[in-house]
Amino acid sequence: MTAEALARIEGVSKRFTPGAALAISAVSTTIAPGQVTGLVGPDGAGKTTLLRLLAGLLLPSEGRLVVCGADTRTGLAEIRRAVSYMPQRFGLYEDLSAAENLNLYADLRGVVAEERETAFERLLAFTGLAPFTGRLAGKLSGGMKQKLGLACALIRAPRLLLLDEPSAGVDPISRRELWRMVYDLVDRGIGVVWSTSYLDEAERCGAVLLLNEGHVLYDGPPKQLPARVQGRSFLVQGAGEARRRILHSALRFPEVIDGVVQARNVRLVVQQGAKPPDPAALRDGALEIQPVPPRFEDAFIDLLGGTSKRESPLAGAAHQGAADEIVVEAQELTKRFGDFTAANRITFRIKRGEIFGLLGPNGAGKSTTFKMMCGLLRPTAGSAHVAGFDLYRAAAAARARLGYMAQ
Repeated sequence: MTAEALARIEGVSKRFTPGAALAISAVSTTIAPGQVTGLVGPDGAGKTTLLRLLAGLLLPSEGRLVVCGADTRTGLAEIRRAVSYMPQRFGLYEDLSAAENLNLYADLRGVVAEERETAFERLLAFTGLAPFTGRLAGKLSGGMKQKLGLACALIRAPRLLLLDEPSAGVDPISRRELWRMVYDLVDRGIGVVWSTSYLDEAERCGAVLLLNEGHVLYDGPPKQLPARVQGRSFLVQGAGEARRRILHSALRFPEVIDGVVQARNVRLVVQQGAKPPDPAALRDGALEIQPVPPRFEDAFIDLLGGTSKRESPLAGAAHQGAADEIVVEAQELTKRFGDFTAANRITFRIKRGEIFGLLGPNGAGKSTTFKMMCGLLRPTAGSAHVAGFDLYRAAAAARARLGYMAQ
């Protein structure tokens, strides 16, 4: 094992049951100290399995892992002293307070007396959780839960920190704070492996390992990846209200491997050596197609072999109407729970075919607003209309035109 590598993975495969598909297939790589290594891929790619192999929680079916100088088959005690693992979805006991969770993890890691006091003081200052030590973990926001999970993983300072999708379900402000804390750790020489499905997070890593169905598709610096699709990314300008139709037409061409709506335009990625479709072939000769710099996402989709070209089953079921028709409207929506105002005089209008975003940190009132707009929560004041129906006076007619996916 080279002096600079914290972990070496040598031809590792993992199969959970005889005859089953490999969850991890012939993976070989190294993990360096003092940087964030991203494990990137879609759900089911093998990210969590690889993290558990690194933590010594699973043994490989084939191959070898050496982590912080110890083989995972024979040196589990050494690995547990040097490695900390924060599992997906917090890994907390929600019926215990924040302080009780910290004490439990300290007991498990053998951190006692003055060492424990020093660790708690350091971690509470590091995470900003000092005012919330008496609060039940289940009552913390998503961002606070992740910070508490990170503090529990850092009770004893590790050489290698494994984080399994730490920002999943966390608001943008908390995500930014998590990254700040992780890079503080990196500056102290700790190696971090950050598992994620978010491609924007992959670009923040020092190195990335792209996985799909257990196979490594790319291993290296994220900044180098877009070069593989240089000259193959294009923007179809002037699509306007016809952008969905134009996207569907473009994806019919075999040389187009990916396409997405981008504002009022359409972004396309084509195969190596191919040209973009002619505007006339997209049923609109007034379009202008311009080359654009490649993105990390373009290269990722290229490595996956392209996107699915199946048309959404919802597309044909869409109701037709004027493009400027207001289909959803909130007027002065307010919701109070006792003395607490969860949503205050919220007003917005959404046109047909428009994507409207509610953005804010945990506790901002997003879910409360959604529930009021779906008729699941009656507002203290204000009104809501869906497709022209008052959500509280004609609830059945309004709800018949709604689809709702809860958090």
